[in-house]
Amino acid sequence: MNKVVPDVNGDAPSQIAAIRQGFERSGYICNNQIATSIFLAERLQKPLLVEGPPGVGKTELAKATAELLGKPLIRLQCYEGLDEAKALYEWKYGKQLLYTQVLKEKLGDLMSGAQGLKESISRLHEFDDTFFNEEFLEPRPLLKALWQPGGAVLLIDELDKSDDEFEAFLLEILSDYQISIPELGTIKARTTPIVFLTSNNSREIGDALKRRCLHLYIPFPDTELEQRIIRARVPEVEERLRNQLVAFVQGLRALDLKKLPAVSETIDWARTLVLLHARELDAELVRDTLNVLLKFQDDIENVDSEINALTTKALAAS
Repeated sequence: MNKVVPDVNGDAPSQIAAIRQGFERSGYICNNQIATSIFLAERLQKPLLVEGPPGVGKTELAKATAELLGKPLIRLQCYEGLDEAKALYEWKYGKQLLYTQVLKEKLGDLMSGAQGLKESISRLHEFDDTFFNEEFLEPRPLLKALWQPGGAVLLIDELDKSDDEFEAFLLEILSDYQISIPELGTIKARTTPIVFLTSNNSREIGDALKRRCLHLYIPFPDTELEQRIIRARVPEVEERLRNQLVAFVQGLRALDLKKLPAVSETIDWARTLVLLHARELDAELVRDTLNVLLKFQDDIENVDSEINALTTKALAAS
């Protein structure tokens, strides 16, 4: 698929509209702020830090962008203890060892005719670069994204789960789209990738990293947007039931819960109701399927007394 924002002299509003339309064709429903952020990230070649509650579509935004631009998605899942070796590169030690054995077997031939220790060492040094070149390098997601012909969409997912040290390590990549490998020197991106960093706000992201990024916050959707999302992702749901289930979820989010139901849970619940051939919400149906929306038993028990009122309100909304 061709890029939708390649023309630097094009009309920005029309290209932003094209991004929204492209997303909708792939089932990702967004507002104008999200589409504008994608336009700016691509045009300014700046990373996009996407924050918001779990399940509001941060990861899906990166996937939809990769599909829209026709670029491969390269994903780095962050976790506590993530280090350079897992994120950037590793040396193929097994292959290096094999080549070392080959060199050892040929050592006699290599040293044949050498005049003294100095010349012998000089000949050995000629092989230093052999063992530390790209042939022996195992690229991990960050390096893969820099090396990808034609560019890639790089997703650094759930950055807030990583350590401060890893966050600091990212600064060079996010500033100049390059990395430094001691044995090889500085490696620059062959084509500048589009970079997404996502965070569920479990910890504060450092100022130094934020300054290098555009910022986008995706909240829970309002009623209208969530209905559009369900219509696109679960078209089998009849309009009346769709209005009811969205109204019920919107009511749940107004309660004091450990984990509010995200868009992904709303989609799963809509699919569940379709499988059960539901035509309309009722309190019994809600109780039987509430575990699809809520992931903590305490939340399920606390909501039980509110189900009748929430269901009645949802029915009125349809």
